[in-house]
Amino acid sequence: MKLYRFLSEDDTSAFCHKVTAALNKGWELHGDPTYAFDAANGVMRCGQAVVKEVDGTYTPDTKLGEH
Repeated sequence: MKLYRFLSEDDTSAFCHKVTAALNKGWELHGDPTYAFDAANGVMRCGQAVVKEVDGTYTPDTKLGEH
């Protein structure tokens, strides 16, 4: 099955670490990163979609972060 996650974080090194951790667990970048102002919190936020092919059958109970 193919899994999809959208990673987001404030525009700090924490975002880069989150994406790097996913890449090191076998996730692959999917599309371009995004960058937007979060008016509610007054900060810039980054986002990146990642995908991964794994064994099994998808269900809504699938814990994406465990892959």
